[in-house]
Order: sequence, then C-alpha cells, then structure tokens
Amino acid sequence: MQRVSVVGTSGVGKTTLTGVLARALDVPALQLDAVHHLPGWTPIDTPTFRQQVGAFVARPGWVVDGNYAAVRDLVWARADTVVYLDYPRWRVMRQLVPRTLRRLITREELYNGNREELPNLLSRDPDRNILLWAWTTHRAKREEFTAAMADPANAGLRFIHLTSPAHTADFVRTLRE
Repeated sequence: MQRVSVVGTSGVGKTTLTGVLARALDVPALQLDAVHHLPGWTPIDTPTFRQQVGAFVARPGWVVDGNYAAVRDLVWARADTVVYLDYPRWRVMRQLVPRTLRRLITREELYNGNREELPNLLSRDPDRNILLWAWTTHRAKREEFTAAMADPANAGLRFIHLTSPAHTADFVRTLRE
C-alpha cells in the first residue's frame, strides 16, 4: 500500500484518516477540497484541477482524500488501494454537526482562507450547507462506491471497506503494527 485514495461521504473522517495513513506510510497527502476550493469558495477550473492532481499522483507514494469525479480517473489509475469510509448516516451527522459548529465558532481556516460561514450553514441549498450536503448525498455516495467496488474495471484496486469508527481504528492499529 503506497498510493491510497480515501473516499466516503462528507464528514465521515476522510481527512483525519488521510493524515494517519500518510504518516504511517511516510508519504505526502493531498486533500482534494484544498485544491478545488480557491479563496472565497471559488471552484478551480477543471483543467487546472486535473493538472494539479495529476502532478501529485505521478509521485511514487501518496494518500489522496476526496470524492471528486473530475479527477477520480487520475487518482484511481495510479492508486493501489481505495479506503472507503462507509459509516451510517446518523454517525456521520454525529461527527459533522459538532465539527461544523466548532469551525464556525473558532473561525478555523479550512484552506485558502475559507472558513465555515453562518449564511452557508443556514442555507437550504445543499451546495452551500455542508450539513444538508452530507445528509442528502449520503445514500448516493454509498451506492456509487458500492458499485465501484463491484465494477470489474476496478479489479486492479484493493478496496478496504470500513463501516464504523471501531473498524477504522482496527485497520489503523494493524498498519502501525
């Protein structure tokens, strides 16, 4: 395991696990959200996004965190392992709500000067409200990654399907041993 894609719904813990894996494997990590969201939450143009991600995954070892379809072909073509975090929706929300509120209150910078913003959190638009996004896309992400694991086109990838924090902790423990 030297080139790892970490996927799953928003708020499931991809970034945290990515950091753990990158340290354990002694490879660099890339958070796709940090590349995709320019200052002011402006999305990067797709050709530039693909160029930057393509350059990163050309390295001999790495961990990439994120679900962007626009670059999945680049990431998975070079990956040897896909770690799919697939927690129940209630568990994701139990993690995401406090994290989002903490970030809002502390004004924690996420990337490129972007921070959680109260108008976004109050919005009924899932494209703006991370809580609604996670709630409304949970089932679709589960269907998408379940299908990807079964797809013969991905037969060259090792899928690690983690369904709970305890399962993830066991996986991390085996890595450290």
